[in-house]
Amino acid sequence: MADCILVVAEHREGKLNRASFETIAGAQAISKETGWAVEVVVVGEGLDAVIAELATKIVSRVYAIEAAALAAYTSDAYVYALKNFVSTKQPKLVLFPHTYQVRDFAPRLALALDRTLISDAIGYKFESGKLLFSRQMFQGKFAADVSFAGDPPWLVTFQIGAFRGDLAEPGSAPTEKVTAAVAEGAPRVTPHEVFQEAKQAVDLSQAAIIIAVGRGIKEQKNVAIAENLAAALGGELAASRPICDNGWLPLERQVGSSGQTVAPKLYIAIGISGAIQHIVGMKGARTIVAINKDAEAPIFEIADIGVVGNLFDIVPALTAEIVKVKAGT
Repeated sequence: MADCILVVAEHREGKLNRASFETIAGAQAISKETGWAVEVVVVGEGLDAVIAELATKIVSRVYAIEAAALAAYTSDAYVYALKNFVSTKQPKLVLFPHTYQVRDFAPRLALALDRTLISDAIGYKFESGKLLFSRQMFQGKFAADVSFAGDPPWLVTFQIGAFRGDLAEPGSAPTEKVTAAVAEGAPRVTPHEVFQEAKQAVDLSQAAIIIAVGRGIKEQKNVAIAENLAAALGGELAASRPICDNGWLPLERQVGSSGQTVAPKLYIAIGISGAIQHIVGMKGARTIVAINKDAEAPIFEIADIGVVGNLFDIVPALTAEIVKVKAGT
């Protein structure tokens, strides 16, 4: 059996998590250096639309592992089905996007396969025929290159933003449905409807445009300045940790090492100095715009566009111009 890389794609209610395409892009990059084929697997029930979308990328094959027991996610069912599939396929490498769901089941899958998991990798190296994966340590203060000592299959999760999903190469792949192995006996967990803590709860990792606010906003009432810009652009509002610690925005809006990791097409940082704890959560954004009155702020080191000035003058003016352009005036 030829060596291959198996990407485990994620979906919810028939909609692919965009991080799945980032992981496919990473697999394609590794494939070019190793010569290993790339295959994709997705787990669930009624997956025709999902596998059709995945098959638009350059991969050797797309598998759908289907069973009624997999219609709603449970860790037990996913681990049992994937363990049997991976054991049969024996891929060299199994890649996952580092999502909340993957964090739930991937360690258990590694244990079931008696293999090692490298989690939250930000990249890879292929040196002297050996794969190394980079992981940030101590909240991003430095990175370590780690490798597997044991036998394959090797399991790795890639941090959101480690690769650009839009760079996953397009193509046409054959698809195959596989009847899942399902554990006997009653499941230990019965899934209910998806729970949303509050109306403002949001998965920022799926946002294409994010407007983030930091200490420079000075007081809670001024958050409205960023809200107006987010509304004008059709984006999501986010914040650095001090804003959420003060209770000015809910914790699910926090970006950084202790919040969400995001990789939007556009990230506008308003009044954010750029502490490493924040940068590790958003450095994967395609375009970063920073607005800060301090020309020496660290955020400018990673910004594609930097605006030095008073945010209270710049942001309302920018919002007004966007509104005018959208109105066609």
